[in-house]
Amino acid sequence: MDSTHNNVISDTLEQPNVNSLLKVIKRDGAPVEFDANKIEIAMTKAFMATDEYHQISHNVLKSKVLELTKQVVDIVFRRYSTIGAVTIEEIQDQVELALMRSGEQKIARRYVIYREKRAEARRLLKKNKQYRSVKIKGRDGKLKLLPEKKFMARILSACEGLDYVEGHLIFSEAVKNLFDGIDESQLSTSLIMASRTMIEFEPNYSYVTARFLLEDLTQSALSLLKIKKDVSSVSYYQKAFIEGLKLGVSMNLINPELLKFDLNKLSNALQPSRDKQFNFLGLQTLYDRYFLHKKQVRYELPQAFFMRVAMGLALNEKDRDEKAIEFYLLLSSFNFMSSTPTLFNSGCVHSQLSSCYLSTVPDDLNDIFNSIHDNAMLSKWAGGLGNDWTPVRALGSEIKGTNGLSQGVVPFLKVANDTAVAVNQGGKRKGAVCAYLESWHLDIEEFLDLRKNTGDERRRTHDMNTANWIPDLFMERVMQEKDWTLFSPSDTPDLHDLYGSAFKQRYEQYEAMVEEGKITLFRKVPAVTIWRKMLSMIFETGHPWITFKDPCNIRSPQKHAGVVHSSNLCTEITLNTSKDEIAVCNLGSINLSSHIIDGKLDKDKLRETTKTAIRMLDNVIDINFYVVGTAKNSNMKHRPIGLGLMGFQDALYKMGISYASAQAVEFADESMELISYYAIEASSDLALERGVYQSYDGSLWSQGILPIDSIKLLKEQRQSEHCIMDETQKLDWSHIRKKIKKQGMRNSNVLAIAPTATISNIVSVSQSIEPTYQNLFVKSNLSGEFTIINPFLVDALKKEGIWDAAMANDLKYYDGSVQPIERIPEYIKKLFLTVFEVEPKWLIESASRRQKWIDQSQSLNIYMAAPSGKKIDNTYRMSWVLGLKTTYYLRSIGATMVEKSTIREGALNKVSANTSAVVGRGNLSEQARACAIDDPGCEACQ
Repeated sequence: MDSTHNNVISDTLEQPNVNSLLKVIKRDGAPVEFDANKIEIAMTKAFMATDEYHQISHNVLKSKVLELTKQVVDIVFRRYSTIGAVTIEEIQDQVELALMRSGEQKIARRYVIYREKRAEARRLLKKNKQYRSVKIKGRDGKLKLLPEKKFMARILSACEGLDYVEGHLIFSEAVKNLFDGIDESQLSTSLIMASRTMIEFEPNYSYVTARFLLEDLTQSALSLLKIKKDVSSVSYYQKAFIEGLKLGVSMNLINPELLKFDLNKLSNALQPSRDKQFNFLGLQTLYDRYFLHKKQVRYELPQAFFMRVAMGLALNEKDRDEKAIEFYLLLSSFNFMSSTPTLFNSGCVHSQLSSCYLSTVPDDLNDIFNSIHDNAMLSKWAGGLGNDWTPVRALGSEIKGTNGLSQGVVPFLKVANDTAVAVNQGGKRKGAVCAYLESWHLDIEEFLDLRKNTGDERRRTHDMNTANWIPDLFMERVMQEKDWTLFSPSDTPDLHDLYGSAFKQRYEQYEAMVEEGKITLFRKVPAVTIWRKMLSMIFETGHPWITFKDPCNIRSPQKHAGVVHSSNLCTEITLNTSKDEIAVCNLGSINLSSHIIDGKLDKDKLRETTKTAIRMLDNVIDINFYVVGTAKNSNMKHRPIGLGLMGFQDALYKMGISYASAQAVEFADESMELISYYAIEASSDLALERGVYQSYDGSLWSQGILPIDSIKLLKEQRQSEHCIMDETQKLDWSHIRKKIKKQGMRNSNVLAIAPTATISNIVSVSQSIEPTYQNLFVKSNLSGEFTIINPFLVDALKKEGIWDAAMANDLKYYDGSVQPIERIPEYIKKLFLTVFEVEPKWLIESASRRQKWIDQSQSLNIYMAAPSGKKIDNTYRMSWVLGLKTTYYLRSIGATMVEKSTIREGALNKVSANTSAVVGRGNLSEQARACAIDDPGCEACQ
């Protein structure tokens, strides 16, 4: 509705001189002229506050409101015109009755709530009269008194529908931040500052804070787009969506093709009420890094953002308006979220939507620097990078062209490290790369030292992630305490492409050649010595990560088409790479928590979510902007995608299951089997619609071998005691095998569990498959510092009647742990273990159960509260024996302490800079966060 709609009532009333016939008595006793338009506005607001409003057409709603307003005006004049005056309360009573008589009970209820809210505002203002009046600077530059009623109304509007939040507390705290002469535009900041300080005592204040931020964002966006926000309508949202697209196209940010959609249809499908799902961290994250802007002024509103992303993913669909709406509804519901590059760039001119790129660096100077150039270009467009450096010859090996000796792989890694620093991800987040090296490479020991804080800085890479690529034969030698021989790949080039029994046979032949004197550049060391150094370095520096070559290849659906030479930046992707192919993966994650209904996993909902998500991920491949030809070649040929999950811990909370339990392991198995089943089915159905991927013939899929079946292949290659994986299944997988045999597969790979550090923040759920980090802590990332409190714990404590300020302070004192707090019941303590209170075996056993269903891998952090050499050794041996393909960071606890001072005493609760915990870097020198990409200096993948 446009602003002219406000004048309709007075223009259509057939009563002359109405204003002279009746006066309205205000609550302070002052008489004012009767204004029928105010009745219309109040009714319209009541309609708009209900979900049904968005399903009512503009004209129908307008007609309904006009008719009801006329009824109220008629009654008021009939009853009170002879008296000549009517009170506001009496008019409001008639509005309420008119709504009830017309059958609009829901609308009447909203109107009652509106009246109560206004009454509360008046009461709170009286309660807060001890605060002095503040003079603010208006938009015209003149000073005026703070409009207290309007200010309080904003607060109450933000608090609407939320339990346990108190508007007068926000008011009291906000006015402390005001001073005479403060700019009117800064009032929103004062409200945000006030409400965010209360989050540690009540999680719902995070939603209040988000609403203040949303209001500020909305005002700025509408001002930039030159749209007037009509108080009686939300049509401004639809206008902002359309005008924002046009502005983006004019700025050469948005693909002009988006303007060819049915914009009116799409704008009417927007659901502004879903903005209330955001907590403060989620909305601030979107605001800082995702919304499009002009001169740093964001002009995308949240639902417009999700629709723009959905439109970008629907560009090639035949019925693209309908599919855009379908994709939008899934994203905006928070049931599924695409990865960060997709959210950054979907619908934009340069639609680089893929998350991960994996490459092999050949042993040639031109190729090495071509690979570094590819890294720079891919990083520019928000791609996370994994580089296989194994082919590069070792230190001391002969350079035939110059008859000199090589400096090995380390100097080139230094260049790659500095390139990642120099080329950030489109100015939005730091570039990130991980280098992989096989454990038989002669430079492996120097590689292990790359992240140390001591030694020659020219041979250190402090900004690059590193990972060991470990063959099974090495682990067998460790178990048997036998020697291990290190080679230069220039002498043993084929080892790079071999795995399983073929690798073992060839490796032993090379060892025999050493004994015969045919290979002179080598080093023989006890395998346990290398293993212990690997573990000591991952404990000391967090790197290199432990990843396993053989299970990645033996269980790969694509082993007929090449070799997996490394994983990616976050160790969840396992795709083939070569000189001619840079592997690409396209990621998104299901919010598992939102699929728990009444304490159970809603299978039908999960199936529908998975089906749409797979389609969206497959669309990425064709729409994607490729800056490197070898990446396009690989992606179009194999079409890999990686559907993952997040909110696993939240799902356990909803079911009342402790992470450290056999029930959690079983749920990890059950939920992953369902996701795998539905995802593989959806990809096969897409193959029927769109055709199979090019390299399908010869794949494990084409042979009827599914991920669960490939466990047998791994067991055949290993000794029985070295592969202990559960193979039970609950679903009828014969149905899927028959379907694939008939229809094929659209995607070479379908499943991978990424860290989801950023997108889980957006949808306000626990990260990926991680346990809760702490029940109360401060998260630091590129958007600032945010108080995070576990809402599930708070709800449980409220039910016990023991949630209060003292409990909040106890949580701070004990660093977010409930275990030392005596008055907390044992069942709550068991359910709300923090990440360092969950034994690593539960993480690994759950991961093993998921791994049996996943055709790629999962980003698995390992946490230890009290690490020892023996415990670390047993944990990583266990991860290999249980069939894991990869692991991620090793986290160990240190001296992190939450400040003991309370927020209400004036300081934002934070982690002390000088008392920090281990993230596995240096000598316990950095704060332990849930994931490295929560670090302001590193946000990668998702």
